[in-house]
Amino acid sequence: MNKITTLGEALAAKKDSQRAINFIDGENNERRQPFSGLFARAAGVLKHFQDCGAAPRDEMIIIVERNEQFIDAFWAGVLGNIILVPVAPSSTDEHRAKLFRILAKLQRPCLCTDAATLARLKNYAAANGFSAEIAKLESRTVLLDRIDDISIPGQLASASPDDIAFVQYSSGSTSEPKGVALSHRNLLTNVDAIASGIGLQTSDIGLSWMPLTHDMGLIGFHLTPLINDVEHHLMPTALFVRRPQLWLAKASAHRASILCSPNFGYRHFLKTFKSENSAGLDLNTVRILFNGAEPISAALCEEFSSALQPYGLKPSAMFPVYGLAEASLAATFPAPGSGCKTLAVRRSALTPGTRVEKIASADKQATALVLVGNPVKNCAVRIANENGKPLPDMTVGQVLIQGDNVTRGYYRDDASTQSTIHDGWLDTGDLGFMSSDGLVITGRAKDIIFVSGQNYYPHDIEALLEQHGGIELGRVAICGARAPGSSADEVVAFAVHRGNEEAFLPVAATIRKTVNELTGIPVDQVIPVGRLPKTTSGKIQRYKLADEYLSGAFSEVIEKLKALSQKSAGAHDQAQGDIERTLKAICDELLKDKAIGRDDNIFELGTSSLTLAQIYERIEAIYPGQLEVTDFFDYPTIAELAKYLGQRLQAN
Repeated sequence: MNKITTLGEALAAKKDSQRAINFIDGENNERRQPFSGLFARAAGVLKHFQDCGAAPRDEMIIIVERNEQFIDAFWAGVLGNIILVPVAPSSTDEHRAKLFRILAKLQRPCLCTDAATLARLKNYAAANGFSAEIAKLESRTVLLDRIDDISIPGQLASASPDDIAFVQYSSGSTSEPKGVALSHRNLLTNVDAIASGIGLQTSDIGLSWMPLTHDMGLIGFHLTPLINDVEHHLMPTALFVRRPQLWLAKASAHRASILCSPNFGYRHFLKTFKSENSAGLDLNTVRILFNGAEPISAALCEEFSSALQPYGLKPSAMFPVYGLAEASLAATFPAPGSGCKTLAVRRSALTPGTRVEKIASADKQATALVLVGNPVKNCAVRIANENGKPLPDMTVGQVLIQGDNVTRGYYRDDASTQSTIHDGWLDTGDLGFMSSDGLVITGRAKDIIFVSGQNYYPHDIEALLEQHGGIELGRVAICGARAPGSSADEVVAFAVHRGNEEAFLPVAATIRKTVNELTGIPVDQVIPVGRLPKTTSGKIQRYKLADEYLSGAFSEVIEKLKALSQKSAGAHDQAQGDIERTLKAICDELLKDKAIGRDDNIFELGTSSLTLAQIYERIEAIYPGQLEVTDFFDYPTIAELAKYLGQRLQAN
């Protein structure tokens, strides 16, 4: 058999396969799609792509909710040699703005979506000066939910190994998004490396809730199992958010052997896990439990493994990895079955260029860093100084990667490519060191904040506050602060303020509301300061603010602000009517550290997307079918939402 060199060839090779994808859309809602039928389905969707004007090397933006539709669209683009641009569906205007920034970077874009999503995009475009852009795009749009016939195949177009298969764009808020261009060669090289690195067998079974717009979801849990003829199960991310227990219940029912999640997913699962609801759970078959996409918490790995060990989960299954979109997906893997291993080092000796000092884990100065293994097949990793010169083992430096899995550059963005790739080595933007046991990631360069598996840039958020919150740029600093032993960043905003604490409350509310509504991330603390520390060149020294915060320097003012906020809420926290009282009870339970009144904007309190989903789930259980999650954006207070809900109930 000839060697497979493109994704289209890989799909064609599965025409006689007896394996399948199982789409899990609910506890009792599953549908099996044999690999053998994917080619014909994709060819039929390709006909509709071509009918709307899509030609080889054109770009096709994919914005769809359903996994099944996404896969049909993805493979249709592959068969037509169309450059695919997956974009995650979102209900926020800022994410819609990001779409139009991406659109401006494309040459001949088309759109694959559904009618509801297109309507929301058109409304946003009309309100924000993008009517011409959306009108042009609409003429080259395929609505998957309006297709009722895929029996006629489109015209197949062959691709070369170095043709771009798809482009994955970064999640920046106001900055220009960068598109990682991945070729067929990149992807197939990394798929082979992943399979080799975990010892993948055709008897394995994968199950994932990660979105297919994420590299772990698409490459790790669809392309890799499909190409290697491995059964896999896909459940929507939103279903996992609402019902995290269903993830492992389905893993047990389907005898899954390979699972995955970033830190926040494991944490979300544990928050609702109850042993009394887990009778019959059997995880003995799980041998690989990927942990990646954000900095890995050893403590959380241990907590999760311990909680599930009574149900057969082996601690050795935990599989901490390092990867990034620029590597296609995987850069380093540990040995299968080695579990989560850590290295205790002195916290103060982790600055670039310094040699790492091993110390006892019980030492107060120690921090436990997770080992993420060695380079995967056909990928090289180098630790270098700022000039690209290799550094010796146990010395902190920039993490560089090279290999056939690594992108050749950013799509239609020569400046970003030239600033990132030097002499064939790509600068990942991460800091770390090599030990005798493999790679250790120590942190991120340029103050990137990690929240719920996504990266956010402080200057982007600060620009949002200037544009939409009236907060002068340079008078507010957004930092990520991570306490020792914690697995996640706290998002802390520091704002220049000369008045008293009471006068600062509206400023804090504006910052929380603006950031939360436009990015979807909660601001944990908003702190007034007399000045922001800056370098001689005027750059804000965020690390100094984060260090002071973690040391407790702002504890007193935080307590004062909390007391004032509770006092203010107390004057108007009495709910009126049964619906308001029900909604407030739900919010009080899930927002235990907040003092929410009936007229308080839920986004001003810094409510995370996961908490918002939990609130919605509770409301849905009491008033089924009356609300959508997006209604929170239109009715963000208890009083407003209760009034709208009352009108819905009366109408029905």
